Amino acid sequence: MHDKEFETVSALPFQERYAHFIKRVADHEHLWSLWNDGWVLAADNDRHEVVPVWPHERYAAACAIDEWAGHTPRAIDLDEWLEKWIPGLERDGRLVVVFLTPSSAGATVTPENMRQELEDELLWYE
Repeated sequence: MHDKEFETVSALPFQERYAHFIKRVADHEHLWSLWNDGWVLAADNDRHEVVPVWPHERYAAACAIDEWAGHTPRAIDLDEWLEKWIPGLERDGRLVVVFLTPSSAGATVTPENMRQELEDELLWYE
């Protein structure tokens, strides 16, 4: 990824970063989160546990600061995300925060909404 793309996409409003996330994940068939003896979790303003995810390793790495210092980006296969993670997140009552940046909040979505948007986008690739 070129620096210009990283900077330009990182500066987009969170709704546009979310759309970029959906397209990139469908195209590359994996997404990224942060790992250090377990996956990172955060809380939204309503105190729901959220799992942060990004469309590229570099965006995830940029957020490995402060309380996530020492965490490293790790890829999650899209099929595994859809078949295992989404049902687990739903069962546990967790949400997903998509593509936050060090200076901006991400889009918080339900696992089911994310599943539907990813599956809709995947239809374009068949």
